Amino acid sequence: MNWAVSENQRQKLHPHKFTLWIAIASILMMFAGLTSAFIVKSNLVGWRNIDMPKVFWASTAAIVSSSITIQLALRAFRQRDMRLYRSLILTTLLLGIVFVVLQWIGFKNLWYQQKITFKGSAGAGQFLYVIFGLHALHVIAGVIALLVLFIKAFFGKTKVYSPVPTEVTATYWHFVDLLWIYLLVFFIVIG
Repeated sequence: MNWAVSENQRQKLHPHKFTLWIAIASILMMFAGLTSAFIVKSNLVGWRNIDMPKVFWASTAAIVSSSITIQLALRAFRQRDMRLYRSLILTTLLLGIVFVVLQWIGFKNLWYQQKITFKGSAGAGQFLYVIFGLHALHVIAGVIALLVLFIKAFFGKTKVYSPVPTEVTATYWHFVDLLWIYLLVFFIVIG
């Protein structure tokens, strides 16, 4: 009987994971609505197409690499290889920061070189900055979560080997990675 209870508990979804999946579903609906509105508005007179800066490809490589490193960090944590876990969490954090910096450079290019601003009756710039700005907020939240994992890995006093915080952060980080790829492809094809 004891075995049946523990097996049943293992099959249940952790409350933090459940909350994350609800949040991801909500965020997906928000971005689906925004990109759908972008498609509808792009048919207006005066709409301006957007050329994605080449630096966005480098930022994409950084965030995809960071998804790989966080997955490896999760595996190292589960194997209790804390030395490897710490170095991989640090690498993931640094790649996340590189992504943010490269994004900043790309958006400066859009603003200053391509002159895509908030002006214009059709609203291409407004939509672009709202959509990418919301993604940026989610990436910054992910970087903060990575920073928390980093601090706990290097400076945490208690040694709790629950993989849930790392699993939740990894899932969220993969999500913002995939969301970025979707947005980049969307703006290359539609924008």
